[in-house]
Amino acid sequence: MNSDAASPPGGQENQAEADTNGADRSTSADAQTPYSTSRWNQIFPVLTDPEIDRIRRFGAMCSYAVGEFLYRAGGMSPGMFVLLSGSIRYTARDGLGHRRLLRSQAKRGEFTSDVGMLSGKPGLVDAEVIEDVNALVISPDKLRALMIGEAELGERIMRALILRRVAAIERGQGAVLVGPPDNERLLALQHFLQRNALPHMTLDVGGADAIALLERMTPGRDDMPLVVCPDGTVLRNPDEGQLASCLGLVPEFDSGHLYDVAIVGAGPAGLAAAVYAASEGLSVAVFDCHAPGGQAGTSARIENYLGFPTGISGQALAGRAFNQAQKFGAHIAIPVEVKALHCSAYPLEVELASSRRIAARTVVIASGAEYRRPAVSGLAGFEGHGVYYWATSIEARLCRGEPVLLIGGGNSAGQAVVFLASHAAHVHVLVRGQDVEHSMSHYLIERIAALPNVTIHTGAEITAFEGDERLDSVYYRRHDGGLECLKTHHVFLFIGADPNTNWLRTCNVSLDPKGFVLTGTDLETGATRSMLPLHTSVDGVFAIGDVRSGSTKRVAGAVGEGAAVVAEIHRFLASHKPSVAMDCKV
Repeated sequence: MNSDAASPPGGQENQAEADTNGADRSTSADAQTPYSTSRWNQIFPVLTDPEIDRIRRFGAMCSYAVGEFLYRAGGMSPGMFVLLSGSIRYTARDGLGHRRLLRSQAKRGEFTSDVGMLSGKPGLVDAEVIEDVNALVISPDKLRALMIGEAELGERIMRALILRRVAAIERGQGAVLVGPPDNERLLALQHFLQRNALPHMTLDVGGADAIALLERMTPGRDDMPLVVCPDGTVLRNPDEGQLASCLGLVPEFDSGHLYDVAIVGAGPAGLAAAVYAASEGLSVAVFDCHAPGGQAGTSARIENYLGFPTGISGQALAGRAFNQAQKFGAHIAIPVEVKALHCSAYPLEVELASSRRIAARTVVIASGAEYRRPAVSGLAGFEGHGVYYWATSIEARLCRGEPVLLIGGGNSAGQAVVFLASHAAHVHVLVRGQDVEHSMSHYLIERIAALPNVTIHTGAEITAFEGDERLDSVYYRRHDGGLECLKTHHVFLFIGADPNTNWLRTCNVSLDPKGFVLTGTDLETGATRSMLPLHTSVDGVFAIGDVRSGSTKRVAGAVGEGAAVVAEIHRFLASHKPSVAMDCKV
């Protein structure tokens, strides 16, 4: 059995914030836990009576009888329950029907839920009343208001909610995935769940639990992987959208609401824009079809981002920003794909893959870039099971103790080399240029040079991938024309990315010859909107981050543009105040 733990929203693997190694492994209220007293008090703090009085204005008094459930795993909860009297029992269950008593709660001032409550996500456990309960119920929107209105209390509550998600991830409760370890769809689903900090468990097909499940389900050849949701629903070879729907993650929208800002893309730029816009009182919707963090979210460790001297993983950084944006009230919709932008009338409209349209006064293009796929023979047949575009703990397990090949010479490639070198037997790096001095940061070059199991091949260009059922051989051409063959089952491609702008074809947004969005002074001379550096050729539409022509393609640069665009949005909105009420058709 393989249980995948991921960094939760908030990035709590950073020791200064919280230690995921201390996640809750107790099986009952009386079980001995690995926590220190201080850590336990952070995860399960008890509010004092004066503190309860301070938060009463955010909640409503409710009563529940013995045997009632405040909420169930996989079901929606009305909010966070602050216990005033009575007792609650928490039980975890997974898709296999296993139940596990976690703990009981009987102290006045204890509270329920985890960080998913900020966005109204389904519960992860069953919360059953075992002694009549009186509780203060704080709805998700009121909980966000509490975080802002009572900053000190809000910090304690937020920390507890995040650490509880860490515990749930490490316990492996939630959805159960079954399939061959190198199955392309299984890997995609694991990535989706891991990067969105959704607790789950992955079973190898040869394990006892997996065999028993497969005998019961009798899947066909094309049914793998199998996914069993917490409510017992069985999905056969689902995609990310089907899994998200089963887990209750697909967001709902108020068809009559006009957002001040719609942000397409939840990478560093989009999340920064969401944080600053929402914190300044703008109504914000954020859309992303995968997970928070964009390509930066797959970075094993970012060491040159300001304020993190020991480095931080891309997922951790994105997770913190994700929680921060939600705290300020941003409506983040993941996974939701944006199909088109309609800008022939005002307000603007963002069309989703479901054909639903969301109205907004301004739109921020933060859709980043898509991984570049080289035109190489045999590539398509091995994508997702032998050829990968990122390097995470999932791929590291697959290639442990084996030689791997990484293609690319930029910073993302360098970070991946350092990460993979601690797992693979040897890391071969192919670079088209004669060195990496002009494409990779100096600190990464020095670190790679000190690794004994890394070899850099310069002046090399990939030509073909070969193998039968799995990748076996990779061919590349040296700068002198000679052909070489490297035996490996694992190749990582870090050769850059192309702008993700196909969804803009319905709107006349100007692009440069490479497809990146033109803004500010890069637009035609004389355009009045070019006075705003991040404004595109279309009124009310802005572009930030990697998708913008001329951007620095660095996380810090993307975050800076995300902050800067909010000032430009304010200027635009101030000069485009509607004189009459708008009819928003969504």
